[in-house]
Amino acid sequence: MNADMQIEVDSPHVELAVEVFSMLADSTRVRLILALGDGELPVNALAEKVGKPASAVSQHLAKMRLGGMVATRQEGTKVFYRLQNDHARQLVMDAIHQAEHALGTAPGHGS
Repeated sequence: MNADMQIEVDSPHVELAVEVFSMLADSTRVRLILALGDGELPVNALAEKVGKPASAVSQHLAKMRLGGMVATRQEGTKVFYRLQNDHARQLVMDAIHQAEHALGTAPGHGS
């Protein structure tokens, strides 16, 4: 969908968008999206990157997989996770930039 296209306020996609935001309303999931920005990783590497136990990371990844945000690839006994597409990462980046603006810490912008 083109970013310039107008979405109607009564679009059935509004509720689905809320579900996406709900899925991203968790700091561990946001960190997982950021960690997967450079490519696929197994659970243990993701757990180390986000500083959480592998079991907790696995539960978050399972929800994110059901939500269509991540995909998997199995290699032997290891499962590798990757972003399904770049949309969730872009939402996270936009939210971080919005936070920087709200705090007056955005690079190149004054308060």
